[in-house]
Amino acid sequence: MTDHPIARPVERIEKADALSNHRFKYYDFAMAAFVAILICSNLIGAAKLVQFFEIDIGGWQAGVFGAGILFFPLSYVLGDVLTEVYGYARARRVVWAGFGAVLFMAFMSWVVVAMPPAPGWNGQAAYREVFGLTPRIVLASVAAFWAGELSNAFVMARMKVWSGGKHLYQRTIGSTVVGQGVDSLIFYPVAFLGVWSPDQVITVMVTNYSLKVLWEAMLTPVTYKVVGALKRAEGVDVYDRETEFTPFSIRS
Repeated sequence: MTDHPIARPVERIEKADALSNHRFKYYDFAMAAFVAILICSNLIGAAKLVQFFEIDIGGWQAGVFGAGILFFPLSYVLGDVLTEVYGYARARRVVWAGFGAVLFMAFMSWVVVAMPPAPGWNGQAAYREVFGLTPRIVLASVAAFWAGELSNAFVMARMKVWSGGKHLYQRTIGSTVVGQGVDSLIFYPVAFLGVWSPDQVITVMVTNYSLKVLWEAMLTPVTYKVVGALKRAEGVDVYDRETEFTPFSIRS
């Protein structure tokens, strides 16, 4: 696996002024894809436990994991691509867009569930069961997502500068180890401690974290191809040497 997934030279941008004047072709599509994956991961698979196999390690059921594992790792892969191609500031902007989208989804879920059902419609209980997101789940989800994704982007951007753009696989896996660690340590205890048993919370947290990091490692060849294609299409290779790394900004 080569260090640089770019087949032909592109403009290396290290100054913020030069980056602000560049017009990107596919950034808005990447943002839309990121937000769509995030909504799916939170709305469809966040609270369902799945078990395809059973591994008992000293009483620890390692085969239990959350269904959101199907979606959420893709957001981290795309987050890595966004940071690598467009830089930390634009990745941060996408994270804030996702943050707002999840809050809007949670609010509209509450509104729709709270609306009185029409006479003769018998699906209210099932609808509430599926879409009745609790404030606790929403708080856990948005806090974990915000902290985890920004940690992921920060590590990715700083490692790129430190390494001079070499060893992309180290950046993608290393940033996921940190970002998913922050995400998992926030989400599962806040969302489920007291609802699930402590052992179950730890089991699902550790299993999902391990699977997400494994997902990232397995998808590294895909990440290389997407990064290379986007860099060639956009004509730039961004280095965050002058970036202000505050998480509390939407400036790009």
